[in-house]
Amino acid sequence: MKHRAYFYAIDVIMFVDGLNKRDFSTEVISKQLLRSATSIGANIVEAQAGASRKDFANFFSYALKSANETKFWLGLLRDTKKAEKEKAEKILKETQEIANILGSSIITLRKKS
Repeated sequence: MKHRAYFYAIDVIMFVDGLNKRDFSTEVISKQLLRSATSIGANIVEAQAGASRKDFANFFSYALKSANETKFWLGLLRDTKKAEKEKAEKILKETQEIANILGSSIITLRKKS
């Protein structure tokens, strides 16, 4: 999961770097997207360093929240046509898959507690 989130963050960085940030809204949204998307992987790494199962679940919850926020920013860029639809859809799909894995992991961890 850590490696998948790392390469996902690289994809998002490349996506953001490819945006035309001439207008203010694209610049602001792209910064928000970059923060939320890279936060997913950072929280997964923190989860693995957690002292307890509860810490692990909490950091996965933060990662899931970041994934949900990322979907919001990507949707805005796609629907305002500030990003290429196909590229945004590809990243949205991967974001959803990561969110699903995180959600399932959180449910499993909480059942075991």
